[in-house]
Amino acid sequence: MRITIGKIKEMKQKGEKISMLTAYDYATAKLIDEAGIPLILVGDSLGMVMLGYESTIPVTMDVMIHHTAAVVRGAKNALIVGDMPFMSYHLSIEQALANAGRFIQETGCQTVKLEGGQEMAPTIAKIVECGIPVMGHIGLTPQSINQLGGYKAVGKTPDTAVKLIKDAVALEQAGAYAIVLETVPAPLSKKISEKISIPTIGIGAGAGCDGQVQVISDLLGIYTEFVPKHAKQYAQIGKTIKTAAAEYIAEVTAGTFPTDKQSIAMDESILKDL
Repeated sequence: MRITIGKIKEMKQKGEKISMLTAYDYATAKLIDEAGIPLILVGDSLGMVMLGYESTIPVTMDVMIHHTAAVVRGAKNALIVGDMPFMSYHLSIEQALANAGRFIQETGCQTVKLEGGQEMAPTIAKIVECGIPVMGHIGLTPQSINQLGGYKAVGKTPDTAVKLIKDAVALEQAGAYAIVLETVPAPLSKKISEKISIPTIGIGAGAGCDGQVQVISDLLGIYTEFVPKHAKQYAQIGKTIKTAAAEYIAEVTAGTFPTDKQSIAMDESILKDL
């Protein structure tokens, strides 16, 4: 059976750290699911690491649904979170509910995630009321990058720290089952995690969060244009891919690939009469 939001909440209550990774395709989702990851986020970060955009803003609902459905097919045990993209939930509560419903109906994912604090609480409350679990996201919110003026820490001043605490409390009261804290100072993240009863999932937010999330492309060393400060590369798959591709090119050029092992044999006498 798939992990449920109840299980995720229970992990916080028991003091068990929660791991979450992004995935954007069937094969990757299958592998990390088999590794035992409890939470998979199909993040709109795919706009950058999969599609080559400069930000997440160009990503659409149709793109997110395409990738999320593939991840759901690949992962059989993890709880799958569909990331609601830019302007898919901002115009009205009705728009947000319709798009959240599309995620659940058209992809088979179990929950959605959206960015924003107190201002998004009524929207979250309505989505939850209609039976769709919601993960919140505060701190650095990439969909607001043009307004924020860049990718930088949020919550380092008294005013912004107080706002983040109020945001977290508002999202919990609205019914969110967990909250992503992105690029928030570690002491503040720890305080927020202690203040609310639902899990916090940090990315660049320190070890005091109840869990951690990383972009799979950063973890594997695939996305080489930029490595965030918060990322740890557990593998160098990018270098491995380059090496393998170069070796393949060399063998094709030299005529040493394919060999008989990669070829299909036949009775060559058949060819005499052709």
